[in-house]
Amino acid sequence: VQLQASGGGQVQPGGSLTLSCTTSGFTLDTTALHWFRQAPGKEREGVSCISSRGGRTYYGDFVKGRFIISRDNDKNTAWLHMNSLKPEDTAVYYCATGGPQCYLSAGVMDYWGQGTLVTVSS
Repeated sequence: VQLQASGGGQVQPGGSLTLSCTTSGFTLDTTALHWFRQAPGKEREGVSCISSRGGRTYYGDFVKGRFIISRDNDKNTAWLHMNSLKPEDTAVYYCATGGPQCYLSAGVMDYWGQGTLVTVSS
């Protein structure tokens, strides 16, 4: 099982970025996909999750309508579209999976990608 996150970079406040998570080694259409993030000195927190077929999405309270998660099982890929970025969104973003259900809890994830750094600053 492998997950690889990409798409991070530096962006100005108010800008947008789209992160990608490509997967291999498992049946994607039976697995919920999650995004987490970890800022320096802080615990890893759940950002978003999308159910195995894409019918349900969940977001951390801090997202407040700014991010959109999506997936294409045929392409073995999920995305996190981030808009209206703030300096406090600066973190390493990880994609992860822990089975068929969405849980925005890092402790129940089984597999993690390597992370991609997002820096929001002017």
